[in-house]
Amino acid sequence: MVLSPLAHPIVLAPMAGGPSTPELAVAVTEAGGLGFVAAGYRTAEALRGEIDAVRAATDAPFGVNVFLPGQPARDREAVRAYVASLGPGAGQPRYDDDAWQAKLAVLRDARVAVASFTFGFPSADVAGALHDAGTEVWVTVTSVAEARLARDAGADVVVAQGVEAGGHRASFADGPRASDLSVLALLRLLAASDVSLPVVATGGIADAAGVAAALAAGASAVQVGTAFLLAPEAGTHPAHRAALGGDRPTALTRAFTGRLARGIVNRFMTEHPDAPLAYPELHHATAPLRAAARARGDADGFNLWAGQAYSLAVERPAAETVRALLPG
Repeated sequence: MVLSPLAHPIVLAPMAGGPSTPELAVAVTEAGGLGFVAAGYRTAEALRGEIDAVRAATDAPFGVNVFLPGQPARDREAVRAYVASLGPGAGQPRYDDDAWQAKLAVLRDARVAVASFTFGFPSADVAGALHDAGTEVWVTVTSVAEARLARDAGADVVVAQGVEAGGHRASFADGPRASDLSVLALLRLLAASDVSLPVVATGGIADAAGVAAALAAGASAVQVGTAFLLAPEAGTHPAHRAALGGDRPTALTRAFTGRLARGIVNRFMTEHPDAPLAYPELHHATAPLRAAARARGDADGFNLWAGQAYSLAVERPAAETVRALLPG
């Protein structure tokens, strides 16, 4: 079990779309935690390059996170109307599977320590192939029911994501009935269940007291993302970094990608409160608008993913944050 020899119970959350970098993964790993490479929105070739970059810098184990492909949007008229509401500069909505098969091939070849999955669970065949390659399979869940499905498919570890978490909700089915459990509630429900797998807690945990609480509630380790956004090794955009120093609330939105995600409230979110469930169609439609906003440093025009406790994030090297997160 990869968790057993870790010097610290700190796992880096994979933060696709910019903040995740090989340098950040290496820094957390070298500090005794478990670093992660985020495969989301990368080509398979870019993913292979990032894995190689981490391997060149550390001999310690690390993980790679992959998005499970979903289904095309059902309400095409709602998608069309939403894209029209975005105005000039919007891209074309389109469905793709984020190079799912190509990335699985990279994982099988790379034989990384951990492959974690978000937005669903891999088939038993996929899990078996990864096990044959010496790779542990972790699945992010938001409910006990999802954890049971992950276990039955061959997961070795479940990552229990509370509703406090920044970025996308990991729910297998994104919709009005998706779980909204807090991380502590989910940890205690898993502890009382028949799942019987090691649990990594994630969501709104950004200081040593939060880590201690999660471990006391039954977690074997804690996955932290937002607390690392201000690290120099992170690829966080300067306007995003500046927003983390403010006091605006966070909220869940589908405005940027068509999938529920938590970020700091900004103008784009408030102007588009009724985005339909359509991932990744809306991700592609808003991508040019978000890129343009980043280019001009406009924090009101792109997603500012952050957990509810983002104000606890401190600007310091990632290794120092790992040490600061350790209880007592």
